[in-house]
Amino acid sequence: MPDLPLLTYVATMSVTPGPNNLMLAASGVNFGFRRTVPHMLGVSLGHGFQVAVVAGLLAWAMAWLDGLRLVLVAAGCSYLLWLAWRQARAGQPGGGRSAQPLGFLGAALFQWVNPKAWMMALNTAILFLPRGGGWGAALSLALICTAVNLPCVAVWAGAGGRLRHRLREPHMLRLFNYAMALLLAATAAWIAADEIAQGGSVGVHRM
Repeated sequence: MPDLPLLTYVATMSVTPGPNNLMLAASGVNFGFRRTVPHMLGVSLGHGFQVAVVAGLLAWAMAWLDGLRLVLVAAGCSYLLWLAWRQARAGQPGGGRSAQPLGFLGAALFQWVNPKAWMMALNTAILFLPRGGGWGAALSLALICTAVNLPCVAVWAGAGGRLRHRLREPHMLRLFNYAMALLLAATAAWIAADEIAQGGSVGVHRM
């Protein structure tokens, strides 16, 4: 039975605003909840796999991440800016065949260039991996994180799906997409500024 602090930490970090949740809410608005499910699963299972790897190879992963931290931040921020541009160009729900929701694989791979997801995985491993715990403990931790994360991110996709019916007017949808694009771009800027301010220290960040 997982302890309450672990459940509380993972739930809080999973449900609070961040790149994943902003993208899920926007996908829910533009494509509906059902078509956003692969994106949701990619986030949760991708995060769980990331936790398993980081927890199983904690010492090596921390040293490796320190050397690649700036690369990860640059890649993650660049990807967020690209997503912001894509979001700003999103159109009317159901209209336009070129627009597609982010799929399972894309969402899962995004966790590996998302600095916030990296920090959450590292903090989870540092704070909650039992002393002397091996791959079995790491896998258990990952399964707990996945199980808690999925309903939390589903809240954002579901909220976007509900808003979908209220944003049928093209100008309202455009305003929403511009606002979400601005938030994603601001998130990228915040991540970069936080990285500069923190100077590479491990802190508590959001999904």
